[in-house]
Amino acid sequence: MNDSTILIADNGPVRTITLNRPERRNALSPEMQLGLIDAMRAAVASGCRVLVLAGAGDVFCSGLDLSSVQAMQTKSTEEYRAYTERISRLFRELYELPIPTIAAVHGAALGGGTGLAMICDFALATPAAKFGYTEARIGFLPALVSAYLALQVGDKRSRDLLLTARIFDADEAFRLGLVHEVVAPDSLASRVQALADVLIANSPRSLAATKRLMAAEHKAWLDAAIAEGLEASEEARQSPDFREGVAAFLEKRKPVWPA
Repeated sequence: MNDSTILIADNGPVRTITLNRPERRNALSPEMQLGLIDAMRAAVASGCRVLVLAGAGDVFCSGLDLSSVQAMQTKSTEEYRAYTERISRLFRELYELPIPTIAAVHGAALGGGTGLAMICDFALATPAAKFGYTEARIGFLPALVSAYLALQVGDKRSRDLLLTARIFDADEAFRLGLVHEVVAPDSLASRVQALADVLIANSPRSLAATKRLMAAEHKAWLDAAIAEGLEASEEARQSPDFREGVAAFLEKRKPVWPA
């Protein structure tokens, strides 16, 4: 794979995929989304035993690249549907990957970046890590990641995080069960490796079968929730709130919501 926005490194049976757009806070451009999908598939084909997701620079992932999202406002329904279905495929393939996944979160993970980290089987974070399902701040909605969040923390806590769109820290993420361990920055790599070692000691076929079983238990519900999310996303992108919210974000000002 020839994509400088995605870095691949192997340490024995552990493969690390690093998001490498630090100048854009590792925002998920369409090209980066495809690169991640390809990288995950290549990881499985390589026979590696554990996959780690990390981010270059000071941020894990700031979510979707809003300049590309803004461009989608003028695209056809078919073009926008292809865009959202690619994002859906990225999250779903990460969720259903047959090898264990670990998110190593050292900085902010917001919007789709929070989703990316939390969909991993395990998330380890430093105290500097920040999370937030911030879509409502720009007049959009967490159409796809909300389904995975509801599976993890339930309806009431999901409503809190999604409707307030607030930023929460690693300690709260740990209390919610979204983060498995909060570790010192200089210990993050060693704690990720220690967890990977535990996973590697287990039967790879058993781990794959267990993940497949757990995904199957939620398949019908998740299929329906994602389908609803795709429809809701199409409606939201045509709303005046979304146009104003994205423009305000890119112009670094407070949004003025239309009456």
